[in-house]
Amino acid sequence: MVKSKTNKRNRTIAILTGGGDVPGLNPAIRAVTIRATREGYKVIGIRRGWAGAMELIRDKKADNSNNYQVLTEEIVHKVGRTGGTFLHSARTHPGHVQKADVPEHLRNIYTDEINDLTPEVLKNLDYMGVDYLIPIGGDDTLSYGARLQQEGVKVVAIPKTMDNDVPGTDYCIGFSTCISRTIMMINSLRTSAGSHERFLVLEIFGRYAGFTAMLPTIAGAANRCVIPECKFDMERLTELLVEDRHRNPSKYSVVLISEGAMFEGEEMVFQEGSKDAFGHAKLGGIGNLVAAKLKALSSKYNKGKTIEVIDQKLGYLVRCGDPDAIDSIVPMAYGNLALDLILDGTHGRLVVLKNGRYDNMPIEVVTSSKKIVNVEKYYDKERLRPHFKSFEMQPLFLMTSE
Repeated sequence: MVKSKTNKRNRTIAILTGGGDVPGLNPAIRAVTIRATREGYKVIGIRRGWAGAMELIRDKKADNSNNYQVLTEEIVHKVGRTGGTFLHSARTHPGHVQKADVPEHLRNIYTDEINDLTPEVLKNLDYMGVDYLIPIGGDDTLSYGARLQQEGVKVVAIPKTMDNDVPGTDYCIGFSTCISRTIMMINSLRTSAGSHERFLVLEIFGRYAGFTAMLPTIAGAANRCVIPECKFDMERLTELLVEDRHRNPSKYSVVLISEGAMFEGEEMVFQEGSKDAFGHAKLGGIGNLVAAKLKALSSKYNKGKTIEVIDQKLGYLVRCGDPDAIDSIVPMAYGNLALDLILDGTHGRLVVLKNGRYDNMPIEVVTSSKKIVNVEKYYDKERLRPHFKSFEMQPLFLMTSE
């Protein structure tokens, strides 16, 4: 834990949001802004994540309104009740910038195919007068925050990702709303699946961690789920879903497919296209493949009769809209936790929820491990569904990285 003396008057706190949008980001920005301004700090919002911090032009005559803005209570009050991030977001990685993506005013300086623009980010933060930086994001966004902490920037980080896969915390902003939306949409789609006696195949986000598939299944929204942590056999999945459909009086069954799930003997399914700045190729298509294989194999387990499939990719539908109760309350608490640390002169920390209590951890935890489903403890590999046991003394959302 790093501490430094601070005089809050005339000090500046910068906030940014990186990576994918989730409900709960605006409530976190609101919480930080209101508390900080009342404590005497100036608060600025860096726009478009790390892109705004990287692309700023250090010239008083330059128009940097696309890169940052001063935040006030009036600005954040209404947006605090809404989803998404009004500061906008991006998947920019200033430490790994392709030549074509170098800001125009820096192209005569950075001419390599891949460039580290961290020196520019440091100069830009200093130009804006930033004393403390609060990045809100997933492990990619926060890993660069940890890099800046090592470079001397005073960073206090807030975890956000609907996959709930940031190490060190039981909860990330956006997860509860994602689960709520998923359950709601499955229940809506049941009417069509039941009317036509079909399989319902739903692909959802989850690159490396299957929490977003596991929790709705635990809640009874799906019969089966397949997750990135455990490769699955398509024949076995078909057999189980045929059995589930047969036992259901309405003659349908439901399976949740994590976008990072993999068939036995195969790797992740990617869309055509380039990788993002953090090296991630865009996933997508495993749900379509599962649906096609289910239909093709179904007659084998259904007395020779083919079963039709409803194939739906939930995608951005589970990350849009207003936050639920948990994603309104937890961001408020995280924002105030971040301010508590700053008021105490502490930095280099990640605010967390651990075992039902708010706390903080060294920011380096986001790069020290991976947070994924403990398959042996929580997932039944034979039945392709979560274990329903050992709930006593578990955290609210049951599964952590430990």
